[in-house]
Amino acid sequence: MSSLLSLRSSYTARVDHLREERASALLQAVGVTSFALLTALGAQIQFRIYLWEVPITLQTAAVYASGLYLGWRNGLLAQLLYLALGLFLPVYAGDGSGVDYLLGAVSAGYLFSYPIAAATIGALSRRWNAFSGSTLASMAGAAVIFVGGVVWLHYAAGHGTWMESIDKGFLRFAVIDLVKILAVGALYTGTRYAARGGAPPK
Repeated sequence: MSSLLSLRSSYTARVDHLREERASALLQAVGVTSFALLTALGAQIQFRIYLWEVPITLQTAAVYASGLYLGWRNGLLAQLLYLALGLFLPVYAGDGSGVDYLLGAVSAGYLFSYPIAAATIGALSRRWNAFSGSTLASMAGAAVIFVGGVVWLHYAAGHGTWMESIDKGFLRFAVIDLVKILAVGALYTGTRYAARGGAPPK
């Protein structure tokens, strides 16, 4: 039980070499690009519910994973690259691209929060790399995303009350994102365990 609740794992793993302090420049570039594209892919897997202003997507799962696997700096860079791609390509959860499209979206606050969320998760998971620790780190990142998303949604959608914005921008997604956090945390913990004992790269 104590190991299950521990924030830090008792072993090192090869997958930790993806993080910025251990990876070569080439590996860092591949990691940043890969997670930016993974976030773009997650945006295309979406479910829209009637009268819901914000769609359900797998983007946030990619954001959580980018922080855990890449660390704070490269997780942030991966999400900045994703946002930059959306200025030229339709990689957001919608049919458009460009600055005007991004600034006009009611969900833009979530998108702008992605780099900060990934950096937060990456910084916390540097030491909190067990399942409990990575889950808490991802929950902190989720809090960043939802705060940014709800604030933007409130003004962009013209909601009458903050409670309406919290309901439509957070409460409806809370359980869904908790499932994503637990799934990503389990995947991260599993890959670290499978690749445990790796020596640092030369």
